[in-house]
Amino acid sequence: MRLLLAEDEKELSKALVAILKHNHYSVDAVYNGNDALDYGLAGQYDGMILDIMMPGLDGLEVLAKLREQGIATPVLMLTAKTQVNDRITGLDTGADDYLTKPFAMGELLARLRAMMRRRADFAPNVMHCGNITLNRGNFELSNGEAGFRLGNKEFQMMEMLLLHPGQLISSEQLMERIWGYDSDTEISVVWVYISYLRKKLAALGATVEIKATRGVGYMLEDKA
Repeated sequence: MRLLLAEDEKELSKALVAILKHNHYSVDAVYNGNDALDYGLAGQYDGMILDIMMPGLDGLEVLAKLREQGIATPVLMLTAKTQVNDRITGLDTGADDYLTKPFAMGELLARLRAMMRRRADFAPNVMHCGNITLNRGNFELSNGEAGFRLGNKEFQMMEMLLLHPGQLISSEQLMERIWGYDSDTEISVVWVYISYLRKKLAALGATVEIKATRGVGYMLEDKA
């Protein structure tokens, strides 16, 4: 799952990014409303976390402009304000949920999970292809008898392949989705993680394989 986090308090942002990545989210972090709008319009995110009080455009202005452009990505608003009118304005503008600072990290994660479940294209918590499953709750890739708990990048890559079985996904798409726009990581890292996943699938006796089309991308295919 890929998230956009717009929070101008850099220490809080750093802490949120660490927690979210530990929970297998890919995160692009920005610190003002103008960047939040640019990223929100350009990126394909599964969810956004927008602070209301930010330099430049505030969170409500960013949300309104995104919705005007037809961006339907689920949005969780963060604010230090407690006035009911702020919550009403945010929800009426198109926010999916609202969390007041200070908050517990566990509540933020729970609200994100609930928000994702309400998406129109929601995928089940346990994803299947061939004889393997990917549990999005405990990040385990399994054949029903044995399994591997996947690391952050492995999990996100396997999840993306399972969301689009039989479809070619380019290395560039995987890089953008998992490592983010601002990453200076070499694109060859995609092949490295594909190799890790192939070894795990082989060890599980999977009936699915990750096929590569040179110069095009990768596809998950059921061999059965």
